[in-house]
Amino acid sequence: MKVYFAADHAGFDLKAILIAYVNSLSTAGLPLEAVDCGAFEFDKADDYPDFIGRAAKLLAADSAAGIESRAIVIGASGQGEAMAANRFPGVRCALYYGEPKGTQKDMSGKELDMLSSTREHNGANALSLGARFLSEEEAKNAVKSWLAHPYPGEDRHARRIQKLDALPGSA
Repeated sequence: MKVYFAADHAGFDLKAILIAYVNSLSTAGLPLEAVDCGAFEFDKADDYPDFIGRAAKLLAADSAAGIESRAIVIGASGQGEAMAANRFPGVRCALYYGEPKGTQKDMSGKELDMLSSTREHNGANALSLGARFLSEEEAKNAVKSWLAHPYPGEDRHARRIQKLDALPGSA
């Protein structure tokens, strides 16, 4: 599975670390291919939409073609990066900048953490990380956990995603 990475200056260093980490997961048995969509050099004046747009466009094309892939976008808070990624049809980008103080239970009583919830309930295919809110280890753990969670496609969740995709401006 391809994993598209993109970051601006605030996420530049963490992106390089996470690409190497995902490549190490691939050699450990997970079939992953990290694809760097930029930034390719540190520039404190760069703009995140330029890079996030590249990754989201590739993810959207894969989604439209029925190809499973994911994207990980990184910025200072991750907020703008998630907003940029979510402008592309078929991209469902969840924001993550650390574990909440508690866990949640879904309607069936199953306990979910934040990352598994984004996959199981929302079918998130992109993850936005707030580089200034996460340590390197927290980011690695988040990426590994998020990539490992499948989207089971339960009817109620699939129905909700279809409704998201049908909202004005989604196609």
